[in-house]
Amino acid sequence: MREEDFVMRPTHEFPHAPDGSPNFNESVYSNAFDTDSPVGGWMRLGNRVNEGYAELSVCLYLPDGRIACQFARPPIADNDRFDAGGLSYGVVDPLKSVSMTYSGDLIIVDDPDMLRDPGALFQFGPRVDGHVHWVHEAESPVHGGEPVDDGVQTMYGRDFSYGHFNQHGRARGEIRLGGESWPIDGRGWRDHSWGPRYWQAIYFYRLFIANFPNGDGFMLLKITDRSGRVRREGVLLVDGRYESVLDLDVSTEWTEQQDPRFVRIGVLTANRKTRIDAEILRLAPLRNRRKAGDETLVSRIAEGFTRFHWNGQQGRGMTEYIERIEGGRLAGFPL
Repeated sequence: MREEDFVMRPTHEFPHAPDGSPNFNESVYSNAFDTDSPVGGWMRLGNRVNEGYAELSVCLYLPDGRIACQFARPPIADNDRFDAGGLSYGVVDPLKSVSMTYSGDLIIVDDPDMLRDPGALFQFGPRVDGHVHWVHEAESPVHGGEPVDDGVQTMYGRDFSYGHFNQHGRARGEIRLGGESWPIDGRGWRDHSWGPRYWQAIYFYRLFIANFPNGDGFMLLKITDRSGRVRREGVLLVDGRYESVLDLDVSTEWTEQQDPRFVRIGVLTANRKTRIDAEILRLAPLRNRRKAGDETLVSRIAEGFTRFHWNGQQGRGMTEYIERIEGGRLAGFPL
């Protein structure tokens, strides 16, 4: 992605007028991780106003190994705000600061394997009243935006989102579950996208997002379509400036359940060649299903809380592996 191929205005921080596509989606996402304690997580709200609901996702990684989560499809009637089912997103200062807040019940997951087929977990799993809030303050430029013309290659492809931007930042807030609480005083990453989206439009990709105590970070994406065409996208954040990725290698070590466990990443920019190691500490093995006529299309969405090693530093963030499941097989495994 070239900076000159995208337009980014403060108005892009706010909801866009939906187009006529039945699967129009406007999505806001943020993650936040404490610097001193292995606690944090991510929240996402995706407005699917033409389908009459929002996709609500909250996934929190607690210091003792538990995961607290909630996934729902609360009804919405318009795309005027990011506020549904107890999850809200606010723009404090356009392109500089945003907030995200969830108040409601959360499912406590002691064994993440239960998320592979979560029906029983959602019906019978233990729940607790929760409150999660954090504020992001920018520590980087905005990366991405609205494409300037129809010939511009967008981040994920136009059948997944039309406009898309993301940003690294300082994150402060708190996670409260019943009588327990954990402060968030660290860093995180956020993105915002709009346009048509089906999760199954992604054949397979590998996404890595990280922040480090000195303010550096990265967003790295390797994405492959059904024909085998591969794109390598993303940025390294060094000293407050983004360096665009020119090349990217990803080598994954897998568990017996075909989940990513450890990843070695090689990155080339105009300024450097570097090696990054990703140690996945806890994985939430999620999925998305969609009816297409008489067929049910299924995608694996593996969300891994990750410790990254880069240039002698340790940082925290997310590893996300998305891929179609066809005939019981993962489209991208073992790549």
